[in-house]
Amino acid sequence: MNASNHNSPAILTTTVGSYPVPDWLNALPSEQAVLDATRVIFDTQRQAGIDLPTDGELYRFDLNHPDTNGMIEYFTGSMGGCDARIGRADTEAFRAKKEMGFRVKPAAVVREALSGGSLNLIEDCARAASVAGGTFKFTVTSPYMLARTLLDTHYGDFAALTLAIADVLAAQVKALPCAVLQVDEANIPGNPSDAPLAAEAINRILDAADVKTAVHFCFGNYGGQTIQSGKWSALIAFLNSLHADHLVLELAHRPAADLDALAEIDKRIGLGVGVVDIKVNHVETADQIASSIERAAAKVGGDRIKYVHPDCGFWMLKRSVADRKIAALAKGRDLFLGRSG
Repeated sequence: MNASNHNSPAILTTTVGSYPVPDWLNALPSEQAVLDATRVIFDTQRQAGIDLPTDGELYRFDLNHPDTNGMIEYFTGSMGGCDARIGRADTEAFRAKKEMGFRVKPAAVVREALSGGSLNLIEDCARAASVAGGTFKFTVTSPYMLARTLLDTHYGDFAALTLAIADVLAAQVKALPCAVLQVDEANIPGNPSDAPLAAEAINRILDAADVKTAVHFCFGNYGGQTIQSGKWSALIAFLNSLHADHLVLELAHRPAADLDALAEIDKRIGLGVGVVDIKVNHVETADQIASSIERAAAKVGGDRIKYVHPDCGFWMLKRSVADRKIAALAKGRDLFLGRSG
């Protein structure tokens, strides 16, 4: 599948991943309800003018893990070698690591060599495809981010653990029925010293995919709060080492100076520019969106910008807010293209 065709706008609109879960799905969860909700979320985005929607990441919907939208537990709870039964000693050992300050216990304990286990990305992607109504983007969590949430009692080496996760995911992403595969990483911006390891792990997944690929980076979003500190300028070498078709970057909630770093990203890599702030309830106007795109284009050139999108997923916002934000995104993109044309 292709994410675009010759009739597509010069800059495409997309969402990053998650979307607010419909209240009725939480109230009456079932397999059919997940499928129906996925159809609603796809249709909502397409009707608003989103060119490359996601399934809202409902493929990993889990009523028991609403705080992370399944971003972690969907993967760690299914991989072979991971034990989700967490005891007191496990919790105390994890807290002693102090690597994930906002987690009070590990997502799972790695007690033996990792394997695919019951993880089945192709079936979950196919379920989304059955109601997508067109091309769409499918997301997976970065191995580096997953590794930081685990207590490892088997490998005894963080790099070995991270690359083992990467190999499991690389085997899972082959032949996915989507237009774009996106890897999500929200921890490396605050830990640039681990960039070479994170890049190697992410590239193993990107190289295994047979569709267009993207990597999403943000500085975290938990209750509307930024989790990681840092600047894009410290990550240029890392970003340039990735084998992605394009990047999906948080910029709307960032200092204006962060735009300067974009000019240093290798021209072989397309840019996705965050122009919708998902950490606030304020709904941007179309003119504000167009102006944000104009500022980015002035730094890097309009031909470098392939996508505009929210900074991150919408799962913490109300549907009424998210729906209006994506409508403004599409209208603002159209306004910018009208001005620049």
